[in-house]
Amino acid sequence: MEKMLDADHITQRLEPTVTGLGFDLWGIERGRSGQSQLLRLYIDHPEGITVDDCEAVSAQVADFIEVHELIKDSYTLEVSSPGMDRLLFRPAQWAAYVGEGVQVKLRSPVAGKRRVTGKLLSVDAETALVAEDTGDIRLPFAVVDRARLVPDWSLVATPKKPARGAKGPAKTDRKER
Repeated sequence: MEKMLDADHITQRLEPTVTGLGFDLWGIERGRSGQSQLLRLYIDHPEGITVDDCEAVSAQVADFIEVHELIKDSYTLEVSSPGMDRLLFRPAQWAAYVGEGVQVKLRSPVAGKRRVTGKLLSVDAETALVAEDTGDIRLPFAVVDRARLVPDWSLVATPKKPARGAKGPAKTDRKER
């Protein structure tokens, strides 16, 4: 089986197609799905992402991959929104979420830790500073394996359960940030 191109190369090749459709290519994950390769694209748009958006991008990207023979063997293509607990792929993405919660898995230990969870305090070109319960830790992007936002679910609207015997839809409480 042929090895898949690295995610950075695939991102560079696919980004013009995705942006041409009016979306941002948030990031790409690659891996295996059974016997085939897996290519997962995360797309974003200021007004959100719909299933139709994902289908449109999937069709165009699949055609591009075939025409340019980016992946020669069997593969599975998934296209989705990054979601509220979005992965962070590039330092600029981290910078947009200073003040938010993050969960980071490291390739090699920093200060004896391979996993860090806390509040993102600051970002520069090479590192992110995260406040954990035990203190602040500076994480070089070069050793970050995977990072994602940890949403504050208490700020998200949750539907109330209807009272016993109540008829009609449940009302929703909304908390403002």
